[in-house]
Amino acid sequence: MKLSIATYNIHKGVSAFGRQARIHRIKEAISALNADLIFLQEVQGQHDHHARRHAQWPQEAQHEFLAGESHHAAYGMNAVYEHGHHGNALLSRFPIAAYANHDVSDHAYEQRGILHAVVHTGAHELHCFVIHLGLFAASRRRQIQALIDTIRRDTPADAPLIIAGDFNDWNQRLSAALYEQLGVVEAFDHRAPHDASRLSRSGLGHLFRQSQNLHARTFPAGFPWLCLDRVYVRGFDVRQAHVMKGAPWKDLSDHVPLWAHLELRPER
Repeated sequence: MKLSIATYNIHKGVSAFGRQARIHRIKEAISALNADLIFLQEVQGQHDHHARRHAQWPQEAQHEFLAGESHHAAYGMNAVYEHGHHGNALLSRFPIAAYANHDVSDHAYEQRGILHAVVHTGAHELHCFVIHLGLFAASRRRQIQALIDTIRRDTPADAPLIIAGDFNDWNQRLSAALYEQLGVVEAFDHRAPHDASRLSRSGLGHLFRQSQNLHARTFPAGFPWLCLDRVYVRGFDVRQAHVMKGAPWKDLSDHVPLWAHLELRPER
């Protein structure tokens, strides 16, 4: 089985400070990717202020609007406020058999969740996890451990697995735990077997040496420099992986998306 997937932080479908609505252009761009699975972060389930401010603001929630008639949608509400809420979403060309949102908020000022969706592709049951981790390193470490614990508890050890989203891991220190405890591979890290000691180095110097960069650069969109967004897989071979730089992506969000083509490994 072959799959194309994408992950994208859509910045709630608006420009900085909500001055311009970009959700319609985002829908066009996402549709052009023609991905089977789309892992989305900062998806606006409801925003009364934007709905009043912007003409032609979608009447439905953004995950439903972006899914359209081609995809199924699952939404995990994380941040709730007086005028609305936002969270993570999965768009799937295949039926979504079940999904659950796990609260991994680390403090009152950041509401974070892990969206776990089980997708039926026909012959296979695929476990998808949509991630948007916190801004503080200690929070991210605890949230990654919560992800690992959730996967070990709720996912068969031999089940195909995709974890994708905005990890906010600008210093690239989270992959080692995922490699070691879940047996996953990151789509843009082509060093195999993975050397965990390199991933746990201290200091900032390695961020500015392209030859030692392990993951794709996705932020900021106008000049991607930091490696915030990731795609981790288990049970798949990564056939292609691309950072969607340039037009139209540089003008749609503060992140650019990742796109990957995967092929399920045959059962042994």
